[in-house]
Amino acid sequence: MLNEFKKFALKGNVIDLAIGVIIGGAFGKIVTSLVNDIIMPLFGLLLGGIKISEAAYTFHEVELKYGLFLQTVVDFLIISFSIFMFIRFFQRFKKKEEETPAAPVPTKEEALLTEIRDLLKEQRQ
Repeated sequence: MLNEFKKFALKGNVIDLAIGVIIGGAFGKIVTSLVNDIIMPLFGLLLGGIKISEAAYTFHEVELKYGLFLQTVVDFLIISFSIFMFIRFFQRFKKKEEETPAAPVPTKEEALLTEIRDLLKEQRQ
């Protein structure tokens, strides 16, 4: 069982996935900081100097923090759009690779037949 796990863990796809998760986590933190520290304060300034992260509505004894929810939605939209653009870029790149097919390697029989054809052409001339 240990050997099977080792084979699984050392496959290229698993390592690539792990790297993607780590980079994605770091990217998520960057986007969260962008939204919390730059976008939302600017947006709040445009709306009259309010702090959107502190926007809340109190209903009886329950506080509904819709400002934090709006920040999370903006965070999600930026991350999902970035992932969409990233995947779109790589799909185009992969498609270009697939469009340029490599020349097929002739089999031994095809190579022999080509030689015979060329010899016959030489004999005719």
